[in-house]
Amino acid sequence: MNKKHVILTVFGTRPEAIKMAPLIKALFASGEFTTKVCVTAQHREMLDQVLDIFDINPDYDLNIMKKGQTLAGITKLVLENIEKVLDHLKPDMVLVHGDTTTTFAASLAAFYAKIPVGHVEAGLRTFDKYFPYPEEINRKLTACIADIHFAPTSSNYNNLVNEGIDPEAIHITGNTAIDALKTTVLNDYRFKDALLRELDFSGKRVIAVTAHRRENLGEPLIDICNALKKIAKCYSDVEIVYPVHLNPAVQKPVKDILGNIPRIHLINPIQVQDMHNLMSRSYLVLTDSGGLQEEAPALGKPVLVLRNETERPEAVKAGTVKVIGTNCEKVVSETAALLDNEDDYQKMAHSVNPYGDGRASERIVAALRYRFRLTENKPEPFKQASY
Repeated sequence: MNKKHVILTVFGTRPEAIKMAPLIKALFASGEFTTKVCVTAQHREMLDQVLDIFDINPDYDLNIMKKGQTLAGITKLVLENIEKVLDHLKPDMVLVHGDTTTTFAASLAAFYAKIPVGHVEAGLRTFDKYFPYPEEINRKLTACIADIHFAPTSSNYNNLVNEGIDPEAIHITGNTAIDALKTTVLNDYRFKDALLRELDFSGKRVIAVTAHRRENLGEPLIDICNALKKIAKCYSDVEIVYPVHLNPAVQKPVKDILGNIPRIHLINPIQVQDMHNLMSRSYLVLTDSGGLQEEAPALGKPVLVLRNETERPEAVKAGTVKVIGTNCEKVVSETAALLDNEDDYQKMAHSVNPYGDGRASERIVAALRYRFRLTENKPEPFKQASY
């Protein structure tokens, strides 16, 4: 009997964990690979929540998180620590996800060890190296290293081809974020967060908000907060729920501006099931997150993006997402348009979700089987619905 190929998955942040979890489960379920999990714990507490929810027990935990950690520090620690894992395990492939510093550093370490790299969620681009920072460059550098690319959409595929990547090394799979929603969103879900358990989702229009990206710290975040304050004061039937990132640069302005505003609920960061079910029951979503731009449309929720660009233009083209920036008056006016105009709201809520059908992990496993010659059948690509 042939020895199974060893696949090492590496991730370090909560968003990565959410999107890698269904793939890890699919790899285990296939029974055709020896699947190992390494976490860098670039984020510690938020990562652990996701591991618990999906019942994933890492084989290697680098535990690199430090107080006041810098991008250079994270890169150095990942490189130094994962080198030992690679030397011990000698995997046949390292799978990384997306655009984090963990992703780039783990890919670089695998390259140094001459181990093939598979890049999940490949090919997203804003074409501005400082937005999002440092994610745009992390993703591009990982693409330079990767041997096999799992692109969620045809647009991502085209970006990679235009950068000189061999089309035969690219598989269009859909996004694993949609796979994760199948297990986290439940009709009878009971929130862990006490405030969410008491919120009147049927009688009020709930707006879910996240805003914490590096490029929005300072004046942009202050503008966002002032916009939220105006929205809450203008609409008595609106409740705003804002899980506030633990970064002090986020906590202070948010609490200073919004701490005592009626119907604005500032809560601690919530675990993934609470967040997914909050979005599912909300009226709309305001966010600077990348992942929420994929998840909320799958739940039929319009998304207003609190950034000046997005590496996910498919959703904009499909009509599920609108990029509105952070200007206070713009945020207020664009939100008001959806609150006041039912036709505009319904157009966004019922637009086609371009990111997947919940089978991305299945396609990635099939592509790995093809890569390692366990089958002669190249997997069929994910075909987006027309819009």
